[in-house]
Amino acid sequence: MLQDRRTAHLSLVELTPRRRILAFLGPATLVSVGYMDPGNWATDLEGGVRFGYQLLWVLVLSNFMALLLQTLSARLGVVAGLDLAQACRASYSKPVNLALWIIAELAIVACDMAEVLGSAIALKLLFGIPMIWGAMLTVLDVFLILALQRRGIRALEATVLALIITIAVCLAVEIWLIKPYVGDIVSGLMPRLESGSLYIAIGIIGATVMPHNLYLHSALVKTRDIESTSPAKKEALRYYFFDTALALNVALLVNAAILILAASVFGSRGIAVTDISEAHHLLTPLLGSALSSTLFAVALLAAGQSSTITGTFAGQIVMEGFVNLRLPPIWRRMLTRLLALVPAVAALAWSGESGTLPLLIASQIILSLQLPFAVIPLIRFSGSTALMGQFASSRSIKIIACLCAVFLLAANGTLLARTIIEWGEHSMIAQWVAVIGALCAGWLLIWISIVPLRGDKDGESCLLLNGSIAKLAKDSGEPLR
Repeated sequence: MLQDRRTAHLSLVELTPRRRILAFLGPATLVSVGYMDPGNWATDLEGGVRFGYQLLWVLVLSNFMALLLQTLSARLGVVAGLDLAQACRASYSKPVNLALWIIAELAIVACDMAEVLGSAIALKLLFGIPMIWGAMLTVLDVFLILALQRRGIRALEATVLALIITIAVCLAVEIWLIKPYVGDIVSGLMPRLESGSLYIAIGIIGATVMPHNLYLHSALVKTRDIESTSPAKKEALRYYFFDTALALNVALLVNAAILILAASVFGSRGIAVTDISEAHHLLTPLLGSALSSTLFAVALLAAGQSSTITGTFAGQIVMEGFVNLRLPPIWRRMLTRLLALVPAVAALAWSGESGTLPLLIASQIILSLQLPFAVIPLIRFSGSTALMGQFASSRSIKIIACLCAVFLLAANGTLLARTIIEWGEHSMIAQWVAVIGALCAGWLLIWISIVPLRGDKDGESCLLLNGSIAKLAKDSGEPLR
């Protein structure tokens, strides 16, 4: 992957201002597809069916958090010349990096599982392929990814953009057919939570602010050949912020459209929907148009395939950054997909199609639980003057980012406590395993939050950090910026 990024660099020095802006557009497009993958569809659909428009504000809050964190991720890549995984390897000890790497890989597998299930559902809806066979067929997407990878980063960005446009157009037509009441949409922007909506709200946050996207974005911004001067970096950061804001707001509209569709068509009628396939089948009789069901399935398939493409690259970045382990793209892709196939196929074999929606939502809960392990290092690195120099985050940005992290920790902690109590009612062994796991995760979070980063203590540590960065640049074959 690192080699591919080297050969895909775009020279920006001789471009006109207008073409320079267009040249910076793209990295956030690849990142944004993770914000509209089948896992998002599951949480948005469940939220709209069960709670109507009440969780729209959670989507807006999640989008704000995503915009802040993805901007910090892009800043890290542009200024330090390191992606988030590389920065962790340069700043933390080997045991800590190993733990963070395992957690990041689990997040990628959980996300990939959602993509497998979403694509399998779409293939059945469109072509009648049984879901287990559809899940197996998703392995073939590795060849599409390899073909795109050989054509360079711009071809990949163009392909993903075409899939995003497909999703957006399909859902725009759906909203036009539904014609929702604007007053209901506005009421959904008022913050409130019911006792049973916390689980879905956390699932929406986990589906929106995805941990592997933070690693991905910090690497993708290095595909543009930016001069090492401060003015050039400032210009790049300005363009990348525009790129991020544009892409993530499109993702927000897509997610809002799914939730509004579910709330208007199913929630307002009190119709319980237990899986995505059922939602597809009910759209035609409820809206009186077969087009609505077809567009729903096409958009779902586009969402599954586009997020699969970027998930592959995130996996390569995480593996190379944390442990400097490089695998051929086809083997890396096959390994991740097979790990995701096992729980997906097992769920389909055990509970049939009715078990897909709970499994999709559970995968997003896993992502939310893993998110702080990426967010906390990102906040620390982007605010480190030793690493970022004059581009280190301001005090106000640090405070807002820390509030986002505290919110995530509080929400996840509340859900985890409830889960442990519920497990205790059925199995003491499961409860104790969960308690021990929570204590270990808590200790790791505390450690990565307070341990001094290399370069933050004194001049000698700063030299150690710079030496680590230089070694990473040498290992990756990329120029140090």
